[in-house]
This record gives sequence, C-alpha cells and structure tokens, in this order.
Amino acid sequence: MNISKEQIDELNAVVKVAITKEDYQDRVDGILKDYRKSANIPGFRKGHVPMGLIKKQYGKAVLVDEVNKLLQDNLNKYLTEEKLDVLGNPLPKQQDNFDWDKDEFDFEFEIGLAPDFQVELETKNPITQYKIVADKKMVDEQVERIQKQYGKLVSKEEVAKDFEVTGTFKNEEEEIDKKTTLELDKIKSKKALDALIGSKVGDTVKLKSKGLFKEDYLTSSAFGVSQDKAEGLDIEAEFTVEEINERELAALDQELFDKLFGKDEVTTEKELKEKIKEDSEKQFEQQSDQKLLNDITEHFIENTKFELPAGFLTKWIQMTGEEQLSEEQANEEYEKSEKGLRYQLIEGKIIKENDLQIQLEELKEFAKGFIKSQMAQFGQLNPQEEELENIANRVLSNQDEVKRLSEQLMSQKLLDLYKEKVNLKEKEITYDDFVKEVYG
Repeated sequence: MNISKEQIDELNAVVKVAITKEDYQDRVDGILKDYRKSANIPGFRKGHVPMGLIKKQYGKAVLVDEVNKLLQDNLNKYLTEEKLDVLGNPLPKQQDNFDWDKDEFDFEFEIGLAPDFQVELETKNPITQYKIVADKKMVDEQVERIQKQYGKLVSKEEVAKDFEVTGTFKNEEEEIDKKTTLELDKIKSKKALDALIGSKVGDTVKLKSKGLFKEDYLTSSAFGVSQDKAEGLDIEAEFTVEEINERELAALDQELFDKLFGKDEVTTEKELKEKIKEDSEKQFEQQSDQKLLNDITEHFIENTKFELPAGFLTKWIQMTGEEQLSEEQANEEYEKSEKGLRYQLIEGKIIKENDLQIQLEELKEFAKGFIKSQMAQFGQLNPQEEELENIANRVLSNQDEVKRLSEQLMSQKLLDLYKEKVNLKEKEITYDDFVKEVYG
C-alpha cells in the first residue's frame, strides 16, 4: 500500500491511496474460508461447499468490505503519523471509471487543513472587567425580603397598603377560575390598588390583567394561564376577596441570624448587611466572569485573522449530514458555523500553547465543589467528605457529566489565564447599572 499527499495550497490537499492485491488478499481469503465452514447451501454438506461457489456468492461483498476497512485504518494512521491537522473528515473524490473487478485500486481524498496563525493574549486596547457591587439600596431591600420571608401573617378586616390579599380571579370567557394571593407592593396599576384598598372579605372588585403587576411574569401564575398566553392577556376579571393579611416583619435578632447562617455566625444587624453584601457580590462574580469571557472571546474572533478552507468545509457540510444538502443550504450552514469554528481553533491553540490540562483528581475536586454548592441551596451547608466523594464518583461515572464538567473546568482555566495575561480595565458598577449597560 502506498499513501502520498499532493498539496493544492496552504489549506487544501489531496491524499492518494494505492492498494494492491497483496494488501487485501489474505484477509479476503481468510473470511471466505470461514464462510465456507458455516455456509448452508442446498445440495452441499455443511463445510463442503466449493470455494468457487463461495467466491461467486460472497467474494465481491467481502472484497469491498475489507478494502474499505484497510482504507479507513491506514488513512487515519497516515494523518496521525504525518501530524496533519485536518478540519472535518477526508472526502472521497468521485471516480467515474472505478472498477472493483481490478486487482489494484487507487483512491483519492480531499482534505481541509487547519490554518497556521498566532493568538496575541496581551490585547492592545483594554477589555472591561466589571466588578459588580451590592449598593446600600440593594442590601436594604434584601434585608426587608428576609424579614418578610421569616415574618408572620396577621389577619386584618380591611385591605390597606402593602397587605397581602388572597382571593379568586374569575372570567367566564377565558375560563379563568384561579385562587391566588396578591402582594399589593407588587401591583403596578394605580386603578387596581384603588379598587383593592378598603375592600373587605366577601367583596368583589374588577381588575384588568394588562399592566396589573410591576413584573409581567406574575400574570401567568395569578390568572392560571400559560406564560405565552399571559404575554398578550388583556381582560377584565372579577376578584373576590377571601382573606386579608398584613405581613409583620421578623425582628432582626439573634434567633433570625442563627436561622439564616448558623449559631452565632452573625450577631448584629451590621454583620448581617455585610454578609448579605459579601454573598451577593460573590454571586455577581459569575455574571461578571461570563461577560468577561464572552467579551474576550469576541475580541479574539475579531482580531485573530486567518483563512479557512471554506470551499472544502462547505462541501463537507453538504455531503456528511443526515440528509445531503443543496449547495445553497450548505453555504448557509457554513456561514452560521464559521464563527464558532474560528473560536474552536483559537481556543484549541491557546489551550495547547499554554499547556492547559485537566487531571482526573482536579476534575473530581471541581465536581465536589459543584455538588457542595448544589447541596447548600437545600440547606446542607457542611456535607461530610465521604458523602461528597461518593456523589462525585457517581457523577463522574457518567460520560456526559464528565464532558460537561470538563468543559466548565477548562472555561475556568481559560478565564484564569485571561485574567493574568489579557490587558483588563476594572469598572466598578452596581448590579442595576450593569444590567442596563450590558443588556440594555
């Protein structure tokens, strides 16, 4: 067998494979002998079918199968040994005069080659790294939410400002009959507030769904409709008052502090606010880091210039999908995927040049950290190491989870590298201003 490469240009080449009879004949003969031993053909005893008949019946199919196996194995081996960095997979070139009745076969494969390029980590212009801070307003609002959550409901006879009113919405036309609790501090409509304040148990008021709440997502649960339907819901519904409560705020005392953080971890209101600020800003770091990662990714894509074997890749997309695409469809798919492919190549080069690797023990520790944070959300703040170890082992026995966690860990390694090497400019900002600036 002879394999050679013809370079078309820097990004395209043709690999030629010549297979002779000596390369495949022993393999074909061995399989046909096995067929002869087990073949059941009428008129012949098992194992005594003439070899000529076996060859006539099975010879061509076995030949094609074995040559294709040889071809695939040796082509892959050649690409590896020659250290050819190919994109996609080799595409066989059409040969109109190909003849399986010959003893020798010549095959040609088109290959697309990865471009050679450099990635400059030290950016010329600084990239903004947001430091999101929890301001006094946010901390105070969070303290009040905690006080409401751990406070108690006190029954009242008449609705007043900021009370909670339980009742039933009804609208025959939309088939709405939904019991719900309205928190008056979440009501946006002044007309609705005027109708509710002063009402008593048994009273019925008419409320319009459109613009009722400060947050639109509340419409769905309040009226018992899907989120899609809630977005366009514009009706008037009757609301019958069934229960009126005032939520008495919990006292900021040691009993509440211990419920929130464990015994004597927090002992004063000042420490409570400091803890809330610290925890909030820690959560904001994830959003800030994701924004930074996205911005650096976009920077590299825009500023790392190289050509791709676009013609080859378009043809590869056209030929290798579940259904063959038209040339126009393949061009559209290539345009959609080009940006992602560019970053895959850039990221791969950064990982290789900076020797970023993931070790099994490192992945296990990362998994434990993820599991620990999940458990904390359900109040399990101090899990035993043995328990974490067992859960991590179960998680890492699932290959899909291994892939997912490995990608997350590699993203973290890349982010750490960028924070060290990339030219960054820190910008301190409140969460509200961050949302406005980043998401509009």
